[in-house]
Amino acid sequence: MSRVCEVCGKRPDISRQVSYSGKHNPRKRLPNLQRVRAVYCGQRRRMLVCTRCLKAGKVQKAA
Repeated sequence: MSRVCEVCGKRPDISRQVSYSGKHNPRKRLPNLQRVRAVYCGQRRRMLVCTRCLKAGKVQKAA
């Protein structure tokens, strides 16, 4: 399962964590994805959607 929002395409961000000594460690920032049953483009389906899209109303939850 890929961690990508099906509405906006938000995906994991890869960066480096820098400690006080200056040592670099790789880290991965994951988007806050929720699996919801939603109405999208007139169809009811189960999707992986980020919380930003849910709060913005880009996806409507199916009852």
